[in-house]
Amino acid sequence: MDKTTFDLGSKITLENLHEVAFNYRKVKLPSKAKTNLLKIRKNLLKLIDGDKPIYGINTGFGELANKKIPSSECKKLQLNFVRSHSCGVGKPLNNKQIRAIMFLRAQELSKGHSGVRPQVVETLVNFLNKGVIPYVPSRGSVGASGDLAPLSHVGLCLIGEGKSKINNPKIKTDWTNTKTVLKKLGIKPLVLQEKEGLSLANGTQAMQAVGGLNLINAFKLFHSANLISAMTLESLKATPVAFDAQVHNLKPHYGQVETANFLRNILSGSQIRKSHQKGDARVQDSYSIRCIPQVHGACKQTLDFTTYVLETEMQSVTDNPIVTWDKKYENIKITSAGNFHGQAISMAFDFAGLAMTVLGNISERRTFQMINESKIIPSFLTENSGVESGFMILQYTAASLASENKTLAHPASSDSIPTCANKEDFVSMGMWAAHKFKNITENTARILAIELLAAAKAIEFHKPLKSSKKITEVYKQVRKLVPETKGDKSYADDIELVTDALLSGLFCL
Repeated sequence: MDKTTFDLGSKITLENLHEVAFNYRKVKLPSKAKTNLLKIRKNLLKLIDGDKPIYGINTGFGELANKKIPSSECKKLQLNFVRSHSCGVGKPLNNKQIRAIMFLRAQELSKGHSGVRPQVVETLVNFLNKGVIPYVPSRGSVGASGDLAPLSHVGLCLIGEGKSKINNPKIKTDWTNTKTVLKKLGIKPLVLQEKEGLSLANGTQAMQAVGGLNLINAFKLFHSANLISAMTLESLKATPVAFDAQVHNLKPHYGQVETANFLRNILSGSQIRKSHQKGDARVQDSYSIRCIPQVHGACKQTLDFTTYVLETEMQSVTDNPIVTWDKKYENIKITSAGNFHGQAISMAFDFAGLAMTVLGNISERRTFQMINESKIIPSFLTENSGVESGFMILQYTAASLASENKTLAHPASSDSIPTCANKEDFVSMGMWAAHKFKNITENTARILAIELLAAAKAIEFHKPLKSSKKITEVYKQVRKLVPETKGDKSYADDIELVTDALLSGLFCL
């Protein structure tokens, strides 16, 4: 496979999703996959031409599945499906999320189990490679039958309707009529045929995209949190003895063991640490310091589990009905089932959101420990307390975000509201689970930014003693972003600046 281009149908990973959504990696439909799609479509049409009712092809949808549609109306049925289901509301998804949706849908359709023509996949490929961004409202999906509303908005633009814009390295436009965008780029609108409208909209790609791209950020923050916590430990002259390898091997959760190893290694060679090995009366540190491996490690394992679930979903067929065949692409069978149901990733994103909530909670507690310590470093990280408030209110901000996360951590997947005249009586709410996961992660990024700013300030009180080589390098990176200052200042812009740096991966070692 050409490393610069992703061949649709190949095994897909979270990294591939990032490459296409963020880095504009090109995608293509391989000739073999195109040939297979043509064979499947040809044999599928033989079934469609018969008298047997086939859901979504010559019948209505959902509760209307018992209504037989005349063959002369089957193509109009698909057009009406896309138009009627394009009823999302709220702010649009961002460019990267929409690119991820199109990539994931093209990937699934390329497998042939939806029975669409190659032109459908190739139109999605053109949208991706030429930078077309359909207008896709963020709200409207209940996570079964898949993400009907957001995916229908993508389908609406594929047929030349709705709003779109161009966003590629060479051309950028504002939202405008999709026909204008397609004409500018030389893309022909898709003319839907049997089953194709349903196949564009019936799947879990919107929740995959929103949750998947956020999962990438969550991993960046996890690695940054380990680093930041080590800097906080240094600033408090806490002891690293709780990270002893023999201790953690007695409770060998891999995330815990890995985090303890990281902390031991990154703190090695610290002058600050050596300075308090004698004469320190403290026997134990607070849990937010002593239990970093146990807490952070559990968060890492949760994110790893979420990755497994998501990558399984990304490799799956989530359409309905599903087309299967024998080795020669003959004996076509169409089965109406429930692979569109997003329960697996809905629960996984809820779990990941909980992990990020915990990561934010323990970070806020470490910030609290720093600003309320008076024996090791000055209270509120200022030597002129009273006249100056120092970092007092930064902790308030962290506390407010941590509290918000605790509310957001309530699982979306525990809820279900019946739809479609009770035919769709149990849904996953997976899209909301993905949105909540993103909101929690963004809050946690700001909580960690506050801890990093506080730890950088706290370490300065130990001069001329130096921290370990790696932590010193991180401190210098922080000071490039936010120069050392004396006295009170507004930290609002600094928090956002450091937050952006964390989400960019600057503080991942």
